[in-house]
Amino acid sequence: MQSGTQKGLANVRYVLDKNASRFTVQAFSTGLLSAFGHDPTIAIRDFDGDVEFVPETYEKATLRVNVKPSTFEVLDEMKRDDREKLQRDMFEKVLEVDRFPNITYESNQISVQKLDEHLLQVHVVGELTLHGVTEPHAFDARVQNSNMSLRISGEFAIRQSNYDIKPASFVGGTLRLKDDLKFKFEIVAKPAS
Repeated sequence: MQSGTQKGLANVRYVLDKNASRFTVQAFSTGLLSAFGHDPTIAIRDFDGDVEFVPETYEKATLRVNVKPSTFEVLDEMKRDDREKLQRDMFEKVLEVDRFPNITYESNQISVQKLDEHLLQVHVVGELTLHGVTEPHAFDARVQNSNMSLRISGEFAIRQSNYDIKPASFVGGTLRLKDDLKFKFEIVAKPAS
């Protein structure tokens, strides 16, 4: 962050708009039948959160995100029965959404590099809580600031085993999902009213 907060400038707050945003996770298959399987893409449908910072300097920037995993939806073309089984296994066996209804992320530090007047490169360091486990997690993103909205885009990866999650397996274990998951996001945030 740049130093020297200007006196009299209070933080501005932007609220994440899930309806104008796209947030997905890609899983990757392995095992004997992986050549016949696919790498499922899952939409993250329900999340909220906010971004705060001092205007112009971007000092004191914070990010908070809360995700409802019970609303994840498999996007891939597949038979209805297969989709329902995959989602049921994801909710009940993998994410255990009844026990862990929220996934949260809270930043500890955000560094900002201005690429031009409205385009920023940010590095976010914080803590991700998933499946009841909290781990440090950092990622990079680009932010387009139009003052009417923020458009935040980027990607990051996690390992399920770091969060005590056993990757799902199907067809008696001959088709399994790998430990690594890849997340992509194009998030729109609008000024809080």
